[in-house]
Amino acid sequence: MSITTVKPWPKMTGRDEFRFLADLVLKRSSADQTVVNLYDQHSGTTRFASSRIIQNVDTRRGTLTVTVAFDGHRGSASTTDFSAGSVQDTLARAERIARVSPEDPEYLPPPDPQIFPTLQTSRPETAAAGPPRRLEYANEAIGQCRIENLEAAGIVSSSVASVGIAASNGLFAQEERTEARFSLTVQAEDATGWSAAAHRSIDHLRIQDRTLTAINKAKRSRDVQELPPGRYRVILEPAAVAGLWSWMLWTLDAKSYEKGTSPFADQLGRQILDERLTLQNLPGHPDLLGTGFTHEGLPSEDAVWIEKGVLKQLAYDRFTAKQQRIKRIATLEAPCLSASGPTALKTQELIKQCERAILVTNFWYIRTVNPTDLTLTGMTRDGTFLVEDGQITSAVRNFRFHESPLRVFRHVDACTEPAEAVTSETGKMLVPAVILRDFHFSSVTRF
Repeated sequence: MSITTVKPWPKMTGRDEFRFLADLVLKRSSADQTVVNLYDQHSGTTRFASSRIIQNVDTRRGTLTVTVAFDGHRGSASTTDFSAGSVQDTLARAERIARVSPEDPEYLPPPDPQIFPTLQTSRPETAAAGPPRRLEYANEAIGQCRIENLEAAGIVSSSVASVGIAASNGLFAQEERTEARFSLTVQAEDATGWSAAAHRSIDHLRIQDRTLTAINKAKRSRDVQELPPGRYRVILEPAAVAGLWSWMLWTLDAKSYEKGTSPFADQLGRQILDERLTLQNLPGHPDLLGTGFTHEGLPSEDAVWIEKGVLKQLAYDRFTAKQQRIKRIATLEAPCLSASGPTALKTQELIKQCERAILVTNFWYIRTVNPTDLTLTGMTRDGTFLVEDGQITSAVRNFRFHESPLRVFRHVDACTEPAEAVTSETGKMLVPAVILRDFHFSSVTRF
């Protein structure tokens, strides 16, 4: 008989531990500027398919990155070994790289030390969640699907990360961040239904509600009719709205704006969307995944990006911001889209308002067709329905679309309050479900 001893995971790198590691670098660096970045994560994922658990894994990844600069010549090196010898060797490698690298014309010293907002980025229940908790949630979803004789596939994940930045000018920030996710696809013969959630707290994933939503979508999608392509009035659920809006957020960069290649060129300060729409960054919102600081050491703050349809902000890197004399760089890691005026409470209320429309649950495989006007293409999925006389009358075969969100969101007929929107391509946002009067479906999909 033999006994195998399993070495326990070391505890997460806390604030004091990170400061100690950073001092090992900063006190020995000979560079003009030195920056130390920490990302230490303990994560776990439970996957299921065909209504069976297929994987339940925990991983631990820790990385310390050292960046140094001599007269604008920059070098970086990373290590996963946090021992004193390895950390000092990482500094030496970064210095050697910097000395043989060409000068970086866009290099800037690290930001000045400042006070960062203290946000509730970590929840103890998520940090403590392990394989048994994730298995419990996965089996809850699987069990509800089996009752309906449907197949379930998806994930339940949880993670805790220690993130930090320290610099030779005295800049220092560290915070713990937790995140939990749930995604479920329910299959009923050739039809599928889907739902997803993400939150700092694993207790807020609402597994039962999300599962029942996906089941209902799948069951309603069994018998489909095919409609011709063309322009339709549409009801977009929050995930579909987020799929389109994520591309607008990605193209708000100031560099392309200054070059004139941005779809927003010359539109700063002008109305670009329906005057009811306002886009904000709300890092302190309890249902968003805001952070206290960025990877560059800038504070994450509330900011208005689009106000009543008027473009107010662009996404600046520090070099471009300095060129344009922008003193405050707005961030957009916790986006919330809202509408002024009367709003509906739920998507069902929007459905009741429509004499005839197409209801879209989600889009997928969205890609750019024309970057100059942000024309996109993609396909509907996981529940596309025909609405007639204020109610869903049948499922519809999925469409491919060709459309620009900059065009269709100039006129919003009705919308709900902001709701959670989580997809594989968009991360997490708070956005409303909306009614749009004219949306172009270019063809019908055959798979």
